[in-house]
Amino acid sequence: MSIQRTAEFETNVFINCPFDDEFKPLLRILLFVARKVGLQPRIASEKFNSADIRLNKILEIILESKYSIHDLSRNKSKKAKETFRMNMPFELGLDYGVFQFHDDVKYRNKTMLILEDEAYSLKSAISDISFADCKPHKNDAEQLVEEVRNWFVENGFTDIQGPSMIWDEFNEFNAELYNRKTKEGFKSNQVDRLSIPEYLEAINDWLINPL
Repeated sequence: MSIQRTAEFETNVFINCPFDDEFKPLLRILLFVARKVGLQPRIASEKFNSADIRLNKILEIILESKYSIHDLSRNKSKKAKETFRMNMPFELGLDYGVFQFHDDVKYRNKTMLILEDEAYSLKSAISDISFADCKPHKNDAEQLVEEVRNWFVENGFTDIQGPSMIWDEFNEFNAELYNRKTKEGFKSNQVDRLSIPEYLEAINDWLINPL
């Protein structure tokens, strides 16, 4: 089963988050829950082409996505001389600009979730975000499932299990993913490094045929 890139505005969700190894388990949760509600995750790393201009690709995804999840939990440096990366707040600004100022009125229906690590931590870093109701996940995977799942329910996706059931299913899926991929010739660390398209394809296969 192959993942088809879609430009369907109503069914796309832009995911703006860190891409490092530490955040990867949380990214995989975002992808899984989005597919559970029937949306197509769109992310800058969904394809790699050295000829692409990254900013143009991000803008294209934003314009093609009604929904967006912005994880700004990395709002503090963890050690001396570490530079705080501004990509995530910058991309949130691009998305908000489209929502507020684009000539096409369909963009007034854009719907955003802003995630942070601790409650109210973002407002001390970006005071202009005081208008937004940000959701904290404390870098806890199970808490993230609950926050994202509840946001989808609040925005009309009511036909979805409770957070504990989704969390259990996510863990079952990952266990089966390692089982399936090792049988296909992957090492465990190679399964950890699956590309976004491969991981989404595995989620789709699981949702169709869990066992």
